[in-house]
This record gives sequence, C-alpha cells and structure tokens, in this order.
Amino acid sequence: MDLDKIVNLQDHPLVESKSFIQSCSDRLTKESVLQLNNFLNDHALLELQEEARKLHKKAYYCSQFHTILLNRKDPKMLEDDPCNIEVKSDKGCVPHDLIPPNSFLNRLYNSIEFRNFLTKILGVKNIYPYKDNLSSINYNFYEKHQQLGWHFDNASFAITLMIDSPDKGGAFQYITKGRDYQKNNIDKELISNVMNENITPNELKVKPGTLILFYGRNYLHRVTPIESDKGRILVTLNYNLEEGIELSKNARKTFFGRAK
Repeated sequence: MDLDKIVNLQDHPLVESKSFIQSCSDRLTKESVLQLNNFLNDHALLELQEEARKLHKKAYYCSQFHTILLNRKDPKMLEDDPCNIEVKSDKGCVPHDLIPPNSFLNRLYNSIEFRNFLTKILGVKNIYPYKDNLSSINYNFYEKHQQLGWHFDNASFAITLMIDSPDKGGAFQYITKGRDYQKNNIDKELISNVMNENITPNELKVKPGTLILFYGRNYLHRVTPIESDKGRILVTLNYNLEEGIELSKNARKTFFGRAK
C-alpha cells in the first residue's frame, strides 16, 4: 500500500527512517504519550472528514456513569473513595462494520508498514485486530456538553486520530502517575486531588490530522465537555497484543447498541 496517499511521510518517515522511529519510541517512553501533528496528509484528512459526516447519522449514542476503573459504583466501598466515585461519559460511536472497506482508515489500519511502525515504537512483537467485527476501528462523535469522564483504559495502549476539533472544550487531559497496573497499585491521594481539581493535569492541544499514542492503562485521563456547537470527531484504532480477542458482548451492546 502507498502510505503517502494517507500519511504525511515528509514529516513522519515511519517506513524509511530508523532515527525517526527511535525518536518516537524515546518520546513515548519518556512522556507516556506520543503526539504526531499533521500525521494525515491534507487529502486523506478531507476525505475522512467527509466520510465522518456521512456516517454521523449512523452513530449509536450512549451515556453512562462509571468509576475511574470503568466499573459501577460499589455500595460496599466508601463513598469518597476515588475508585468508587462515578463520572459521566457520553458520546456517539460508529462501529467498524459500518466503515467502508476502501476507507483510508481500513487501509491504514491493515497496512503492514504502519503496523511495523507501531510494534517498533511500542516495543512489542506483534499486534492484532479484534476478532469481532465491531471493535477494531471506531468513529467517536462528541456533541455539545458531551465528555469522556476520568478513567484508566482496560487496554495497555490507545491509538487515536483526530478528525475534527470543537471550537471550545473537548480537551484531552491526563496525568502520568497514579497507577501501576502490573503491581495492582493505585495512588488514591493523587487521583483524589486530580478529580477535586487540586492538581492541574497535563493537557494536549490536538488539531485535526493528529495521531496520538497513549499508555491509558496506567495514566488517568479524560476529555472535557464540548462547549461549542461544533463537535469533536475522533477515530480509535484498536489493536490487541494477543490474537483472537473480542470486546465483551456487554461492552459491544453498551457502545454500539448491538453485539454483532
């Protein structure tokens, strides 16, 4: 596949430049987040913005309350335990099976060159698509007042493409401390201070066409409420470290309104 039809390879030589790949890996390791501005070339971005507009009416909208660990409130836990405080998330989602087969998203997602780039900077042997037909690539639509509440991801890493940005609000905020998933350790005092706005989180200013890689399992993050009539459109490129994994049936019904 000719990646130059999709990716701005002049600024992001992810196939030919070992030094570029190493610099991406170093930045991700050091900062826990890798932001590649203007990753999509102008033509691909315009095509995807138009595709998103056509698919918008097919989005399934859901609103839910959850804890930072993506659970429901536990009556057995203390009310003020930061791991038991519910936050709100609401958005619209278009699942993978509604995205056209010839979409730039499918072509990028399945590109061997792109996957090789990801495995190298993530330091893993391989990555795999979801087994189910809904979860690998998703368009996410955030309308006015909608948001993504504070949480840790279930997956070890997240890969996103910003397709369109709101005029106000919809900021991606995060902290790079607070949890060690492997050691099952959570800094509740730090998290409580973040949620109570006693600590100012990091914030990314993300323009359309930007690719972001983020270690969301260990780092608390959110998307602030949209404050403009113009919404936020984000694509998630979802891979697994193991083959044959599918999103749970309950999660598929929650996010897509159907299991298959």
